[in-house]
Amino acid sequence: MRKTHRPLTTLALALSLFTAALEVTVVSTAMPTVVGELGGIHSYAWVFTAYLLASTITVPIYGKLSDLYGRKPVLLFGIGLFCVGSIASGLAMSMNALIAFRILQGVGAGAIQPVALTIIGDLYTMEERGRVQGAFSAVWGVAGLVGPVTGGLIVKYLSWHWIFFINVPVAVLTFGLLVAFFHEQVQHKPQQLDYAGAALLCAGVVALLVGVQGIGMNLWALPVAVVLLGAFVAVERRAPEPVIPMTIFKYPAIAVSSIAGALFSAAMFGATTYVPLYVQAVLGSSPTVAGGMITPMIVAWPLAALLAGKVMLRTGFRPLIVGGLGLTVLGATAMAVLLKQGASLLALQVALGVFGVGLGFASTSLLIAVQTSVGWELRGVATASNMFFRTIGGVLGVGLMGGVMVSQLMKDPSIPESATNALLSPERGHAAIPAEVLETLSGALTTGLTINFWLICAFTMAAFISGLFFPRVQRVAGAPVSTSSAAAPH
Repeated sequence: MRKTHRPLTTLALALSLFTAALEVTVVSTAMPTVVGELGGIHSYAWVFTAYLLASTITVPIYGKLSDLYGRKPVLLFGIGLFCVGSIASGLAMSMNALIAFRILQGVGAGAIQPVALTIIGDLYTMEERGRVQGAFSAVWGVAGLVGPVTGGLIVKYLSWHWIFFINVPVAVLTFGLLVAFFHEQVQHKPQQLDYAGAALLCAGVVALLVGVQGIGMNLWALPVAVVLLGAFVAVERRAPEPVIPMTIFKYPAIAVSSIAGALFSAAMFGATTYVPLYVQAVLGSSPTVAGGMITPMIVAWPLAALLAGKVMLRTGFRPLIVGGLGLTVLGATAMAVLLKQGASLLALQVALGVFGVGLGFASTSLLIAVQTSVGWELRGVATASNMFFRTIGGVLGVGLMGGVMVSQLMKDPSIPESATNALLSPERGHAAIPAEVLETLSGALTTGLTINFWLICAFTMAAFISGLFFPRVQRVAGAPVSTSSAAAPH
């Protein structure tokens, strides 16, 4: 059995996370322009939520599969499917086709982040893990710098279709490095995946999203979601190999991390999705400027994560978690106050930077606390479960905010959808819309998006309150990584 080349494997894992990070930053920059060309402002949120929903549902499934059959085949499958979905999204010629291909892309992306972070947990000791996880957060910083500029240039000089193609070469390189340099010995044992639990989880999350995004029109879906998710919990308690073992939530660190992660992710994805829309559609800025507004948040996050990785061994988890979540409240409140007509874009970027610092402190500490709470045999599913709750928070948050925005646009039937599409088109913009329609449209968008920014603030406050319940414990002492488990790296 060949031995894993740890440095090159780590490089491959960093590249895999880079593809996921670049996807977020580039698409956020280009999406208003995509809507301007393809039409369908009422489907704006679905381009994000379709991707997030697919990755959300599959995250715990991939985590369980990685514990049963090894990390490598699961990650390779996810990267390959992500490539196929990216190419198909770039070729889409309608909003419905784009949403469908984003689902395919999301199914592949569901494997990338949780399995990559799980492998890092396998390869490095506790002392090393904090520094490495913090360094991995720098990937988001690079993507935060490169993504908005790249997205703006692509939209300006090429076509929005290329925003999906730029990930493909990086993904192919990642695939090759993992095949060549990451090796694990898997002891195949008779196992049975929890198909009933997986099906109930998928149906329950879809029903929950439909109910939340409906804003009064699809409230029937909420009780359906409650029934399906309740059945999921009941099935998981009896399943021999559950998708999400309910027993992991007996660890207070995991329970609190799941709740806090869902709440701050709702805020983070909401800011990533709707700040560029506000800056371009309401303030009339270019796609490059709109996308660049979230750069301070995405750059500050990994810098704070690097610092958190260095001081965590001395301070423990709790101070970084509570302090970080407190900073997100401060940043989100400032953002909600500043996001209005005539607001200083520089002041808004400072607020988003503070928001990102808080996310960096809290998210890294919560993730490493989860990985430290369990052994190898549960680390994959524990990491994936934590990612699941973070992503489902983002899905539901973006979906809820999308419903708020659409409800405001639908209040006035005099606003034609074509006017919104023109508003978001770089070629036409505000000048292509009659003054009276522009005033009404801008007012509806401003009202809906302002509500959304205060929702972001509310999510951060709830996350901070949940963080106060994180147990007052220090880190678990580090030890060499065990290689006696079912799929230990070699």
